[in-house]
Amino acid sequence: MKQHLATGVAAAVVLFAAGTGFAADETIAVFTKNQTNPYFQAVRVGAETAAKTLGVKVEQYVPTKPDSIPEQLSQVEDVIVKKPNAIVFIPVDYKALVPAVEKINAAGIPVTNITDRAASGNFVAFVGADDYAIALATGRALLKAMGGRGNVIILEGVKGSLTASDRLRGFTDAIKEFPEVKLLASQPANFQRLPALQVMENLMQSFPTIDGVLAANDPMAIGAIEALDGANRKALVVGINGSKEAVDLIKSGKLVASGDFNGFIQGCLGVEIAVRNLRKESTPKEIILKPVVIDATNSSPYETPVEQRTCPTLADMVSQ
Repeated sequence: MKQHLATGVAAAVVLFAAGTGFAADETIAVFTKNQTNPYFQAVRVGAETAAKTLGVKVEQYVPTKPDSIPEQLSQVEDVIVKKPNAIVFIPVDYKALVPAVEKINAAGIPVTNITDRAASGNFVAFVGADDYAIALATGRALLKAMGGRGNVIILEGVKGSLTASDRLRGFTDAIKEFPEVKLLASQPANFQRLPALQVMENLMQSFPTIDGVLAANDPMAIGAIEALDGANRKALVVGINGSKEAVDLIKSGKLVASGDFNGFIQGCLGVEIAVRNLRKESTPKEIILKPVVIDATNSSPYETPVEQRTCPTLADMVSQ
């Protein structure tokens, strides 16, 4: 079945590249959570890159207030009135945005769900990564770098969010594998750099010895590094997302590793699936990216800014 799908996708890509003149007015509305997290910027760039290749237009919808449920609900209502050909959707909250998804479904607009799996709704497909598996692998990388012993803290994401919960579970399960590692504290920093810096500063006052920091995304890892530098303290740090800034810190030796959640690829695939569905081409119902931990041994491919990257095709991903 994989071979059949891959062949079909490859054929479709050839048609797109040849400029066969599908409807030039096809519009894909892309919803992301906020303007501050580099991950969502990578999603938007991936969506735009795929749209350019496929000959469609992308319109981006981003809450002006980070992760605002009311604002995303309002944006969905506005978009339904505009009636785009398809929607690629990251819900601000996987439960609270279900009514919005139901309205999209009722309006007959096909919607592809990426990154955060909505609690319910009818979707063309889901594209994402396994938060738990990535956090588990990234946590293991840190704890092995620590020699399997020492004191660690966890910087969590937004309390109650599915991503934060799964990544926290992955980190804590990794710690359980190392009996000589002690978890000192686990506190939310809302996936944001400044809150992470502030939480880290407070934790350093409470704990004179912190050997490792498990940050649930790269901005929080960077905030932790800034706090450590400001206090002239040393600790090994990991993050998640595989952002360009994180890769630069890995190269400089300030960050041990970053789990590759790869927003760029998810943006690419979300748009390609949406477009292929519109054009009556075959699409998978689900793509889950394999967990990859970026460290000093494999960081070179990630040094290219997302704006200069090329989208993989569905054929590339399905054949893996």
